[in-house]
Amino acid sequence: MRAPRRAEKRAPSVVLVNTGDGKGKSTAAFGTVLRAVARGWKVCVIQFIKSGKWKVGEQQSATALGVEWWTIGDGFTWDSKDMERSEAVAREGWKVSKEKIASGAYGLIVLDEITYPINWGWIPVAEVVEAIRNRPPTLNIIATGRDAPAALIEVADTVTEMRNRKHAFDRGVRAIRGIDF
Repeated sequence: MRAPRRAEKRAPSVVLVNTGDGKGKSTAAFGTVLRAVARGWKVCVIQFIKSGKWKVGEQQSATALGVEWWTIGDGFTWDSKDMERSEAVAREGWKVSKEKIASGAYGLIVLDEITYPINWGWIPVAEVVEAIRNRPPTLNIIATGRDAPAALIEVADTVTEMRNRKHAFDRGVRAIRGIDF
């Protein structure tokens, strides 16, 4: 006869990393944002690349639901004509992120596209890992972006790698409002 099943032990919080060269890293994180809001959590999204000039659909929906949303990037940085400014903006964004992480005010924080400024050497990965390790015990974090560094993968509880098998952009199809943003 089997022993009765014990109650499932749940971690007080987890760290998720969505990485890889495929589409959907941020979108998957935003799906989790929606789930967290539905459970009554306080949520903050911090975008490191996109600027506030783009009012993407996810931002419009999330802010209407009470999500705190920061677009602290200055656009698609790889197109930047002033990389020093882009670096300063990313560093300021990381400063805001550290304050939000340490505050204890949130159930979920999304660090959207944080891997780019980490990989460009603008934000030390050791600082990111330290902030994650020292976070309040009930704070869940999702970090997104291509080429997640090994140290970020190591500190994560779950890592999902999106793979690009086929993309409409390769056929010349531009981003579609309502599908891609």
